[in-house]
Amino acid sequence: MSEQGSVHTVRTSDGQLFEPGYGPKAALLTAHTRHEIDGFIARFPLGRQRSATLSALRFVQEQNDGFLTPELMDAVAEYLQLPPIQVYEVASFYSMFETHPCGRHHVSICTNISCWLNGAEELLAHAEKTLGIKVGESTPDRRIFLKKEEECLAACTGAPMMMVDHVFHEHLTPEKLDEILGELK
Repeated sequence: MSEQGSVHTVRTSDGQLFEPGYGPKAALLTAHTRHEIDGFIARFPLGRQRSATLSALRFVQEQNDGFLTPELMDAVAEYLQLPPIQVYEVASFYSMFETHPCGRHHVSICTNISCWLNGAEELLAHAEKTLGIKVGESTPDRRIFLKKEEECLAACTGAPMMMVDHVFHEHLTPEKLDEILGELK
C-alpha cells in the first residue's frame, strides 16, 4: 500500500498498482476497514480485486456491528471498482453475512447428525432459554444474534459444536456454552 501524491494505491501480488475507488460511497468505509481491505487486494494480481470481496464484506460487517446495508455493499463495490451486483451476489450467497440489523456476535450451533447425536438440540434449547430469544433473533441489547441452525460446520469430531464470530467451539456442554456466551461483550 502506498500513497503517490494524493492517489492511494495498493501493490498487487504481481507487482502492479491498483487504485481503489474512492468516491462518496467508499467514503462510508472507515480508514481501518479500508486498510484491512487493502491487505486482501494486495494478495491478488491486478484485475483480480474481486477476489477480495468476501474479506471486504467481513470487515464492513464488523465495522457496522454485525450486518451489511445496501449503502455499505455499494461502498465495497466502489472501493474495489466492481459492479454492485457482484458484491450483492456474495453477500446474499454466504450465510456468514447478514443484511438486516442483528446482534454484534453471531452464534451458530450445529445441529447436523454428529452434533445432534451428541446433544446439539438440547444445547440449542439451552441457548434459547439462556438468551431469551429463538433462532433467527437477537438479544434486545443487540449483543448476540442466534443464527439459524447450521446443517454442518465441518467439525464433526468435536461434536457438539458451535461457531461464534467465525471461531469454532467444540465439545460443548451447557456450562461451557454459558461461559462462552457470557464472555461476549
